[in-house]
Amino acid sequence: MLLKIHSPKHNRQIFGFPRVKLRILPLIPVVGIAAWLGYKQVQSYRVKPEAIFVLGGHEERERFAAQLAKDHPTLPIWVSSGSPKGYAKRIFAKAGVERDRLHLDYQAKDTVTNFTTLVNEFKAQGIDSVYLVTSKNHLPRARVIGEIIFGSQGIVIKPMAVECDRPPEPWEKILRDGARSLLWVATGKTGETLIDPKSL
Repeated sequence: MLLKIHSPKHNRQIFGFPRVKLRILPLIPVVGIAAWLGYKQVQSYRVKPEAIFVLGGHEERERFAAQLAKDHPTLPIWVSSGSPKGYAKRIFAKAGVERDRLHLDYQAKDTVTNFTTLVNEFKAQGIDSVYLVTSKNHLPRARVIGEIIFGSQGIVIKPMAVECDRPPEPWEKILRDGARSLLWVATGKTGETLIDPKSL
């Protein structure tokens, strides 16, 4: 079949493909991710989290997690690269959370490594489901990463969005870190050295 290129006046096809289809192509990964996350959200309703996992970066996440910990007094709390130790401990102590429930980890350098640095620790402790606490604008990216990295190890996440006034993150970041997460599953490498640190 010959590929047709029409003049600009009648440019309804490009290389044999309708222009409308070409406009839709970039949306396919986005729609696929949204459908997959919807399925995982339904799955998360069926599980009872065994730990609270907080992504560091903003103090309001830790304050939210401290209140969540009060409602779930038997769950351990893990904070990945959050506030300085002394300050973080005070936030949870003020909420009445016992110190032996709190685990502060500072290995992660970005959202992907928030997950890769602790996934083996959770598996070693037999943790198969967690509350995932992060800011509302950051949650879509964190969910994609978490579902790939934690999901590859059988750990189910139950997202908990913390209200904030920051704008939603761009889809480019979500797709980029989704690709980095798949790279980790395949090779054990996160690809963090390949990107501009300012964009993490």
